[in-house]
Amino acid sequence: MTSPTGPSASAPPPDPRRWWALGALVAALLVLGFDTTILNVALPALAAQLGAGTGQQQWIADAYAIVFAGLMLPAGLLGDRFGRRRMLLCGLGIFLAGSLLGTLADSAPLVIGARAVMGTGAALIMPLAMSVLPSLFGPGERSTAVGAISAASALGLPLGPLVGGWLLDHFWWGSVFLVNVPLVLTGIAACVFLLPETSDPAAPPVDARSALLTVTGLGALILGIIEGPARGWRDPLVLISLAASVVLIAALVLRGRGQERPMLDLRLLRSRGFLWNTVAAALGTLVLSGLMFLLPQYLQAVLGYGAFGTGLRMLPMMGGLLLAAKGSGALAARFGPRPVVTGGLAVLACAAFLGATTDVHDGYGATARWLSLAGVGFGFAMVPAMDAALGALPAERAGNGSGLLMTVRQIGGALGVAVLGSVLAGAYGDRIDTAGLPARAADAAGDSVVAAHLVAERLGVHRLAASADRAYLHGMGMALVVCGVAALVAGVLTAVFLPNPRGGSHPGTTGHPRTGTTMATGTSHARE
Repeated sequence: MTSPTGPSASAPPPDPRRWWALGALVAALLVLGFDTTILNVALPALAAQLGAGTGQQQWIADAYAIVFAGLMLPAGLLGDRFGRRRMLLCGLGIFLAGSLLGTLADSAPLVIGARAVMGTGAALIMPLAMSVLPSLFGPGERSTAVGAISAASALGLPLGPLVGGWLLDHFWWGSVFLVNVPLVLTGIAACVFLLPETSDPAAPPVDARSALLTVTGLGALILGIIEGPARGWRDPLVLISLAASVVLIAALVLRGRGQERPMLDLRLLRSRGFLWNTVAAALGTLVLSGLMFLLPQYLQAVLGYGAFGTGLRMLPMMGGLLLAAKGSGALAARFGPRPVVTGGLAVLACAAFLGATTDVHDGYGATARWLSLAGVGFGFAMVPAMDAALGALPAERAGNGSGLLMTVRQIGGALGVAVLGSVLAGAYGDRIDTAGLPARAADAAGDSVVAAHLVAERLGVHRLAASADRAYLHGMGMALVVCGVAALVAGVLTAVFLPNPRGGSHPGTTGHPRTGTTMATGTSHARE
């Protein structure tokens, strides 16, 4: 079924079930968000009960992110080729299987395998959940839908420690996997009964060599970024991973030059709307991921809250994000996305600079204020940027384009954790006073503020805990300054280069040579 293409053609009425479908997609994206962080609070229990060493614990946490990032581009192309609803269902089924495997696992290698399987499912779910939105919502409603999806993805990050902490207080460690099951089943039911099928009949066959280059190249890049802060940037594994990623991604780009529809289609970046909205989304994600990395250790080690209390106290950021997401669509429709995205990034920078002034004697109230401001800035920047990026895509390229968008965001998030982790670790290690401690105790205290408090409690050296708090606040302040500078740079770039379509000139409705009314109606190549 194809949509009318003339300007006077009447669009079909919107499906009244679309909001129920959106609710189910939000539930699925919420799971992906908190599965990124839920294992953080479960690692001590896994170490104790399964005998997982430090290296295995790192892989339990990282396997999900590496596979997730590496498979998103092929996932988007698979959706274009074989149907976005069909592949979204496959992703949800794979994620469900990985969750059940994690629940039943009785060894660290099995848990690592379960996380990798879950990452495979997540790679299908994330871009395809975004790419089906144009088939459900026209331009007037799409910003609301994108806002809900973006809020769910971000809300899941602080909910991970919150949900994980509560589950571990009441159940066994496998419950952090079991909690996924009802939400994923809800998503599967919604896909079956509520989502229309959309695809691109002209999409080329999936290129197995390009898929392999994509997975290995992006996987090596994310592996190097994640392992860099822990191992050191000169570690052989890190250097080999980063060098291999450059070679593999370059080979992918060269291979794609002779293809009409390459897997890594850099021609999509010729659209200024897609390019600069993607840059804004990636840099905004970098800042948010940095905040999510810095805050839990501050709240738990310095202010003394538990895992559940830490997750609870990160909710002001989500409140600010939801508030901004609700109002950003109307502002972008009236003034265009450029001033809204630029203003949001400026607010995000102000929040980061304000957070950098946090003193060791400040309580949670000061943190809640700048955290709320950060949520507002992120919401006003991210939602219009994501909406405008999706709207700039041709309807038939929604899967591939959204896969590229989400891959760049994932890389931005991993880069944020890696870079800010390095800044924090360097500043903390330089400032902490471990004089007079045994060598092993001094090394442990210099690794992290959490370890320093454990050493101080075990040895009864109270000055060590105070020194660790001051050192951590110094490192956190420097990292937040980097966050603020990144947000400012993103704001300047969007102010200068971002197109500013308004109202009827939305990139997804008119003015795009390949989209026309199909993006607005969402019926291009749709099968009911």
